[in-house]
Amino acid sequence: MTVYTFDGTMDGLLTAVFDAFALHEQPEQLLKTGDPLPLFCEHTYHVTSDDEKAQRVWVGLEKQLTCEAMRLIYVSWLSELPELPTPLFRYVCKVFRQGDISKNFADPDVLMVTNIARRVLHEQLRMKQFIRFQKAKDGTYLAVVSPDHDVLPLITDHFSDRFNDQPWLIYDAHRHYGFYYHDRKVIRITFEDEAAVPFNLANGKLNEEVISSDDQLLQNLWRTYFKAICIRERMNPRKQLSDMPRRYWKYMTEKQ
Repeated sequence: MTVYTFDGTMDGLLTAVFDAFALHEQPEQLLKTGDPLPLFCEHTYHVTSDDEKAQRVWVGLEKQLTCEAMRLIYVSWLSELPELPTPLFRYVCKVFRQGDISKNFADPDVLMVTNIARRVLHEQLRMKQFIRFQKAKDGTYLAVVSPDHDVLPLITDHFSDRFNDQPWLIYDAHRHYGFYYHDRKVIRITFEDEAAVPFNLANGKLNEEVISSDDQLLQNLWRTYFKAICIRERMNPRKQLSDMPRRYWKYMTEKQ
């Protein structure tokens, strides 16, 4: 059994594809560096990420696949699932050998990559629905999230289009980065010291000294409205959890 290891980046995976063809090999698995090797592993090869090789593979894929298929490959990578690299690696290799296989769902690798991409797209839709902004005294709107998948790159266009006249920050507390929008520009940001940020990463709430007094009033009104429209006789907890999973509640005003 031949196993390739890589640094866990998309460029690393694409470089692995390039190296596999250059070496005339077809490894059985592609693992991140540090992952346990399978039993009976006869040969390992460590892939060193190379931007030029990765770009050549990506350009080659663009010649073979539709824009939709290319997007699904990118979206699947945002899942960050540990089981993705091997089937995605095999998927890409098959494209160069067989052409566009993106609709061949009888192929287990195509099916798995597509299903993972759909899960990511489903969560990015929920992020658009469940994000709750708070207004700071300086006029900036803040929302803290902690999605299962890295969906922030997929939702920034939606919010920059919908809220293009106000500055906002959407911060992923799990991955420790966010996107800040101001003056029609979106900037990826990180904080050197998260302990010093003016909001609580556990529940997403702005500190009292920086939150707008108007926003505090609006939050109270929203909670009151949410409770008022609830018809106890028609409550269906199972349906509510299906539509609004509990993992999103800690950042939602109406659930705090």
